[in-house]
Amino acid sequence: MKLIIQIPCYNEAASLGATVAAIPCRIEGIDSIDILVIDDGSTDGTADVARSLNVNHVVSHRRNRGLAAAFQTGIDASLRAGADIIVNTDADNQYNASDIELLVGPILRGEADIVIGDRQVRTNHHFSSGKQTLQRIGTRVVRHLAGIDVPDAVSGFRAISRDAAMQINIVSRFSYTTEMLILAGKRRLAVASVPIRTNAPMRRSRLFKSIPHFIFNTGITIIRSYALYNPLNAFLLIGGVIFFIGSLPIIRFLWLSLVGDNRGHIQSLVLGGVLIIVGFITLLFAIVADLIGRNRQMLEMTLFKLRKIEERMDRVE
Repeated sequence: MKLIIQIPCYNEAASLGATVAAIPCRIEGIDSIDILVIDDGSTDGTADVARSLNVNHVVSHRRNRGLAAAFQTGIDASLRAGADIIVNTDADNQYNASDIELLVGPILRGEADIVIGDRQVRTNHHFSSGKQTLQRIGTRVVRHLAGIDVPDAVSGFRAISRDAAMQINIVSRFSYTTEMLILAGKRRLAVASVPIRTNAPMRRSRLFKSIPHFIFNTGITIIRSYALYNPLNAFLLIGGVIFFIGSLPIIRFLWLSLVGDNRGHIQSLVLGGVLIIVGFITLLFAIVADLIGRNRQMLEMTLFKLRKIEERMDRVE
């Protein structure tokens, strides 16, 4: 059983050493542990520091492509390197590396495909009250949309089985955490959660510039991910709301006509008719989007089978 711990990095030369040093050398049930560093276009020599630390694998982007792209690059590289389990952790040493053993436990026991580290935000003194509130709201939204009951949906400390990793294709540019859970819910993957510890922050987060920036980008990511994996529901909701709003002026027009108010009110009829037409067109979009989504699913199934074939060919060689 091979475990690869992937560490996405962007200008993390100062903190990478402490992060790598904290990673355990042995875990019960694991035969070998490799460390993979993904250098996301760093300009401070992060890749050179990684090589000096003698990590097993270093993959570099020519320019900064964002956390989500670095995560996906790490997943692809880990699969090529023969990982049976992949653990993703942050380069700023936020997560207590000793808890990696807890994280991979449910996968080793065959209880889960993906395991999310629960930072226990409500009682974690490393999180401000504002961040605790945002985490709770974000987690509730993702849990509802993904249909997965996890207490910390945006935690980046997570373990993934090989089969689950083969089904992950992150397309978001901001963050992988929410999209991955929505995808897991759509694929009916078994997702578990374990409580983990965190270390004091070594620096401010580079993922977002401010709280409003984080809320906006996370919201856009959630909406895009849900529409991507559940297009029928997304467009039915939009079309249904427009259709309902359009019906209100028409009902008003009919009611006034029935009670003998014949002053016209044509504007209500026109507005309602336009909105109902727009709603109906949106409902047609829902059907088209669902067909496109089905085609995407078939392409992803083909990609999954292709990865399985490549895996068998690599073992034969």
